[in-house]
Amino acid sequence: MRWRASAAFAAGVLLLAGCAGASKPSIVLYNGQHPELTSAIISAFQRASGISVGERTNDGVVLADQILQEGGSSPADVYLTENSPELVSLTEHGLLARLPRSILDQVPAADRSTEGTWVGVALRVSCLVYDPALISRSQLPSSILDLAAPRWKGKVAIAPLDSDFPPVVGAVIATRGTKAAASWLAGLKRTAAVYEDDESVVAAVNRGDEAVGVINQYYWYRLRREIGAGAMHSALYYFPNGDAGSVVNVSGAAILASSRHRGEAERFVAFLVGPAGQRLISQGDDYEYPVRPGVAPNPQLPAFASIPHANISVSALGNDLPAREMIIRAGFS
Repeated sequence: MRWRASAAFAAGVLLLAGCAGASKPSIVLYNGQHPELTSAIISAFQRASGISVGERTNDGVVLADQILQEGGSSPADVYLTENSPELVSLTEHGLLARLPRSILDQVPAADRSTEGTWVGVALRVSCLVYDPALISRSQLPSSILDLAAPRWKGKVAIAPLDSDFPPVVGAVIATRGTKAAASWLAGLKRTAAVYEDDESVVAAVNRGDEAVGVINQYYWYRLRREIGAGAMHSALYYFPNGDAGSVVNVSGAAILASSRHRGEAERFVAFLVGPAGQRLISQGDDYEYPVRPGVAPNPQLPAFASIPHANISVSALGNDLPAREMIIRAGFS
C-alpha cells in the first residue's frame, strides 16, 4: 500500500453502512489491511456474533494519522494495520486500550505489544524478488545494505513511499544505527529505480525491467495468483544471517481507548486471533502467515521457520517516524 508523508485522509474511503441501526450492536473498524484479507473475516464474525462491522479503509499510516487527529473523539472502535510501527505510535500517544490477557495470550509475546495495547494478527517477511535471467542466485547480496553499492546501479527497484518500506529502514536503523541507515538510503537514491508500490516493483522484476526489487514476500504470491504460475519469471530470495532486509512485519489490531463499544470490540479482536479467524487467514489468498501457533499457513507458502528472517523486536522497530523522516531527507518524496 502507498504511503505519502503528507497523506490526507481520503473522504471517499468512508464505508459505515454496516453500522446503521441503533438496535443492532455494531463497531467501527479502521482497516489498514488488505480488503482481500479482512472481508472474509468480517463476514464470518458478523455471522457468528450478530455484531455489525462498519469500515473505513485506507493505508494504515493514513488511518493512524487520522486517529491522532481525532484523538478521544475518534469514531473508531478497532484499528487494524499492516505494520507494527503505527500501533507503537498510537500506544505512545495513549490512544489505545489495554487488551484482556485472554486475548494477548493467544499469540506469542514477540508478536504483541509489551504494554498490552495491541496484538499481532498476521506476519509477512521482506525480501528480494529477482529475475534469474538477469542475475543468478549466487550473485545476490548477503545484506540489503549491499544494494547501495555502485555495482547495483540500474539493477534495483524500490518503493520508498509504500508503507511497507519504512519498517525495512527501521530494521536497518535498529541493527546498524542511524548513520549507516542514512548512508544506505543515500546510496539507494543513486542506484535504485523508484516505483509507486510493492505491486509495481514485483511486476517490473517479473517482466524483466529490473534485476531485483525489495518487497514483502506476499506480493510475489499475489502476482502469481493473478497471472498464473506459467507467467512467473521471477523468484524470491531471503537475506541470510538475520539481515535487516528480511525483517518480519507484524500486522496487528488494537482497541481505541475512546471506544464506546468495548465489549463488542474485544469480541472482534478475539475473533481475529482465535482459531476461526486465523484459519481464514491461512485459507485466504493474501499469503500472510497466521500469527497463532499451530495454525498452518496457506499451503503455497513455505513454513515460516524455514525462511531466513531477522529477529528484531517490535519495540526495537519503534514508531517509524525516524525511518519516514530519513526517507524524505534522502530525497524520496
